[in-house]
Amino acid sequence: MILYASSSAPDTDFTAKLVDVAPNGYARNLCDGIIRTRYRNSLARAELLQPGQQYELHIDLLVTSNLFRLGHQIRLEVSSSNFPRFDRNPNTGESAGTAHMTQPAVQTIYHDTSQSSHVLLPVIPRTDHV
Repeated sequence: MILYASSSAPDTDFTAKLVDVAPNGYARNLCDGIIRTRYRNSLARAELLQPGQQYELHIDLLVTSNLFRLGHQIRLEVSSSNFPRFDRNPNTGESAGTAHMTQPAVQTIYHDTSQSSHVLLPVIPRTDHV
């Protein structure tokens, strides 16, 4: 997922889930991923955000393969947390393991002609005609 976003926090998380939604409303999670923004450029070197500045973030949803049947919908869920699957982020810039305080973060997702947040989904054509 390519996400154009800003935050009021110096460090925060963005998560994404790819979901298959059946016509009866049943939703099945297919894959998900997270980016801790301090490691957006490198896992070896932390870089805090400038609050309010827009960034291009890449969230790896890992691999999946799914046949979306007729009538099903593709849903993308974007959030700032997926606890307890992923550790909480205190949003203060401190390390999650040693932080003494937390603060709320105001997140902004951009989706316009110049910064179009989107998910990349390769399509494999079916060779059978079932």
